[in-house]
Amino acid sequence: MDVTHVVLLVVAGVAAGGVNAIAGGGSLITFPSLIATGLPSVTANVTNSVSVFPGYVSSVAGSRADLAGQGRRVRAVLPGAVLGSVGGCALLLSTPGRVFEVIVPFLVLGAAATLAFQERLRGLVGHPRAMSPRRAAITTQAVVFVGAVYGGYFGAALGVMYVAALALVLDEPLKRINALKNVLSATVGLVTVLVFGFFADVDWGAVAVLAPATIVGGYVGARLARRLPARVLKWVIVTFGTTIGLILLYRAFA
Repeated sequence: MDVTHVVLLVVAGVAAGGVNAIAGGGSLITFPSLIATGLPSVTANVTNSVSVFPGYVSSVAGSRADLAGQGRRVRAVLPGAVLGSVGGCALLLSTPGRVFEVIVPFLVLGAAATLAFQERLRGLVGHPRAMSPRRAAITTQAVVFVGAVYGGYFGAALGVMYVAALALVLDEPLKRINALKNVLSATVGLVTVLVFGFFADVDWGAVAVLAPATIVGGYVGARLARRLPARVLKWVIVTFGTTIGLILLYRAFA
C-alpha cells in the first residue's frame, strides 16, 4: 500500500465515520476506496465491515446523552441484533451475492421513502402511542433482527433503514432514535469483526489505516447530529439514503 492509498483511506475513514453517525451509509465511501487500492470485492467488503466498527463505537460515545433512559430498551433488542448479524455474516460467507445486490437498492430507497413520509405512514399503520406495548415490542424486535441480517451481509445504509423503521414504532424524538441506531450499528459491527476476523480474508493493513480514522469521524458526527434540528436531521438522512440507493441501483444493473 503506497502513500496515496493511505491518504485515500484516511480521508474516506473520517468521512465515513461522520456519515455513519449522522445518517448511515458511510460504507459507500470506504468500500469503493478499498476497491481503489486494489483489493478484490469480497476482501474489500469484509475489510470494510471490520474497519468501520470503531467508528460505530465512537458514535455511541458521542450520542450517549440521547441514550439516557433507554437502557432497558437497548438490553431488550441486543439479542436480536446479535442473532441477525450472525445470520447475515453466514449468508455472505456461504451464498452468492448477486440476488441480494439486486434487492439492496430497493431496500435502501424504501427506507429513505419511509422516513420521508413518516407522518403519513403513521396515519396508515397507527401512531406508536396507539400501539399496544406487546405489538410495539414485537415490531421493534423484528425491525432490529431484519436490519441486523442486512448489516451482517453488506451493511451500507443500515443506519438509514434502522432510523426509518424505528421511527414508525417508537414514540421518541429522532435524536434519541438516532442514538439507538448507533448502538445497534455498533452491535452489528462487533459481530462482523468477530466472524470475519476468524473466517474471512481481512486485509489488516487497511484496517489499521481506516479504523482510527472512522473513530474520529464517528465521534464528531455524533456530536453534530445532536446539534441539528430534528427536521434538518431527518432530511439529511433522507437525502443521503436516496443517494445511496440510487448509487446501489446503478451498480446492480450497470
